[in-house]
Amino acid sequence: MARLLSVNVGLPRDVTWNGQTVRTAVWKSSVAGRSIVRKLNIDGDGQGDLAGHGGEHRAVFVYQMDSYRYWERFLGRNDFTFGQFGENFTVDGLADDEVCIGDRYRIGDALFEVTQPRVTCYRVGMRMNEPRMAALLVAHHRPGFYFRVLQEGEVGGGDDIIKVADGPERITVAEIDALLYLPGHSHDQLQRALRIPALSKGWQDSFRAMLGQESTFNAAAGNPGLAYEEQAPAWPGFRQLRVTQIRKESDSVTSFILAPIDGQPLPVFHAGQFVVLRLLVDADKPPVLRSYSLSDLPVVDHFRITVKSESNGAASSFLCNRVREGDALDVSAPRGSFTVHPGASPVVLLSAGVGATPVMSMLHALAAEKSEREIWWIYAARNGADHPFAKESRALLKQLSHARSYIVYSQPVATDRLGLDFDASGHIDATLVEKIGVSRESEFYLCGPPSFLKNMRDGLRKWGAPAANVHAEIFGTLDAITPGMARVVHTPHLPNGPRGSGPPVSFARSGITAAWDPKYQSLLELAEACDVPVRWSCRTGVCHTCMTGLIAGSISCNPEPLERPAPGNVLLCCSQPDANVILDL
Repeated sequence: MARLLSVNVGLPRDVTWNGQTVRTAVWKSSVAGRSIVRKLNIDGDGQGDLAGHGGEHRAVFVYQMDSYRYWERFLGRNDFTFGQFGENFTVDGLADDEVCIGDRYRIGDALFEVTQPRVTCYRVGMRMNEPRMAALLVAHHRPGFYFRVLQEGEVGGGDDIIKVADGPERITVAEIDALLYLPGHSHDQLQRALRIPALSKGWQDSFRAMLGQESTFNAAAGNPGLAYEEQAPAWPGFRQLRVTQIRKESDSVTSFILAPIDGQPLPVFHAGQFVVLRLLVDADKPPVLRSYSLSDLPVVDHFRITVKSESNGAASSFLCNRVREGDALDVSAPRGSFTVHPGASPVVLLSAGVGATPVMSMLHALAAEKSEREIWWIYAARNGADHPFAKESRALLKQLSHARSYIVYSQPVATDRLGLDFDASGHIDATLVEKIGVSRESEFYLCGPPSFLKNMRDGLRKWGAPAANVHAEIFGTLDAITPGMARVVHTPHLPNGPRGSGPPVSFARSGITAAWDPKYQSLLELAEACDVPVRWSCRTGVCHTCMTGLIAGSISCNPEPLERPAPGNVLLCCSQPDANVILDL
């Protein structure tokens, strides 16, 4: 019979790691006597990062003594103590390849249900002083698992673990873990996994995403269950396109029509996507890289980008003041996941300023397909002189049977006609969106200045719009994900110290190009040295949180990730540049 050997608890504390302060509770200590297990925790226990740990479905983490012995042999160590792997219960028995999701066990006075494997996380590597640990746990099929507490009660070391029910489908913890994190995703197993009510929502969402993209999903196409991964871009690097038309859209906004020079058709991009331009602004300096949303109907004979002229913007000033019709520009293939989700729910295209560009493309696409969905066009500008696409958007809205528009000017002038040019003075917020009759169950597509995006996302969340229904396009750097660490915002800069001798690495969104230095273990470490906002979790090629668009160049991987991302993407945490690299960061 399986047995509980030790109950281990620990509260969050600050730990110094790689020169940073990490808030973590991965250090657990064995408890003498008996402990009370509650719905969200064991008395005396806590989690430092509730986004990745804790909660009802991750209340108690379990790890096995057999795996202790395995890792002692594999790592050549004999210094393990109870709680070594951050677990709450150290147990004899309950192997990952025997325990199934949904199994129920009684321990002491409490009743538990198995909900999911361990979430991959760099902090177990910190605790073990072994950076590879997150990947090793998955690759060796020894992740450990979480309990949900069905009945609270007292437990203690020495208690028997009594199985009281089998989970449906009989899929083991090790099988579920491999289904998400390792190549070879069985359609049948994905469907079976989704028939297990005990499986936590996050894992169910991942498996649904994998099934949803199954038609294009293969071993070389990444893993949609871990991160949204586009199909491979239509061409690597840059392709020269000719500027065939330049058109003013407002006092400060200009559109550029770009057509292929070689006569070969362009790919039909997804409305809402963007391209990266490589502009030689100064012959004595490296090219400037900038991303611009495509603002027109997806067609094969041209792209349209729309640019706001900024007084201190090197790229926008170059485009708006120096580029002429007939000039050739270096343009990347279309990229981006800010695209309209299929379905029947209302679509709200909500933008401000030049943020209208990607949602303008969406409006074109919806009109072209004669969408029957309820569609809202909600837009904010300073006044009529700063209102791009005014006539174009009105004409498109007239083609849609269930379209409504609401325009807000913050500083209307005497020539702006209330009720004709605009609907209200002031600013857009969630209160206004509710007032004009938008359903909170709509799909919201937001684009605009950073303050606008923050206010709208915060407001929609407080209003009760589902987080999964709120999609935003960000022109600048992306929000960082650095679990357990306080976010400190710095302006991106070249790394300190002597210039590296390797190939240049360009961070397109941040406007930084730094020479590679082999002292860095990965592109992630270089980005961190430049204070470029980054996203990561496992740091060992498992979770795909650090996945980033590879706009140009080539990379090699060390260590090899458990599953490679789709072509045109890179896992920063385990990649190094082979040649000049441009990243969507």
